[in-house]
Amino acid sequence: MITADDALQRLREGNEQFASGIGSAETFLRRVQRARTDFKQEPFAIIIGCSDSRVPVEIVFDQDLGDLFVIRVAGNIVSPSQLGSVEFAAAAFGTPLVVVLGHSNCGAVLGTLERLRRPAEARSPHMRFIAERIEPAVAGLLAPELGYDRETLIRKSVKANVRQSVAQLRKGSKILEELIEAGKLRVVGAEYSLATGRVEFLDDAVEAMRSRIA
Repeated sequence: MITADDALQRLREGNEQFASGIGSAETFLRRVQRARTDFKQEPFAIIIGCSDSRVPVEIVFDQDLGDLFVIRVAGNIVSPSQLGSVEFAAAAFGTPLVVVLGHSNCGAVLGTLERLRRPAEARSPHMRFIAERIEPAVAGLLAPELGYDRETLIRKSVKANVRQSVAQLRKGSKILEELIEAGKLRVVGAEYSLATGRVEFLDDAVEAMRSRIA
């Protein structure tokens, strides 16, 4: 089994292939046609991504079937079902890396910001549940004294929501906490750009900042 660092590098390289136009949907479809339905899955990374139809995870990272254990939900939120799915994959397959993958202009984040600005009854309790999971991450960004313009607010909110999900994975499950403590699991955040096709790994930016300060 590869390490978390190796898994992260493999995702970086795959995304570079995709964003550069070397990897493609056609390549992925050829892989699907070749794949057998009874092969053993050995995912090297677990991805919690948004349900947005513009972010097909295997294609974005230019990976084969069986390489990624993908969990998709609007707003890439973490609730008990997502936690259970991550626990299953990490324990059953020994997968060393979890990536929370948000994306630019996320509709679930935009909807939550609008709900906070103009409180109204949600169309369904299920949609309200999603917004309520996102609200703690973004509510503070609406403070008048911060004075963010719309684009800055959206960009910061998407990243804040990703980081909240990362924190919930790191501290919301005894199984995951033990794996992280033992050095067997790493959880990172990332953001996919709809405009460029590139993925920014948010922890990398944090580490770079720490290095500059040091």
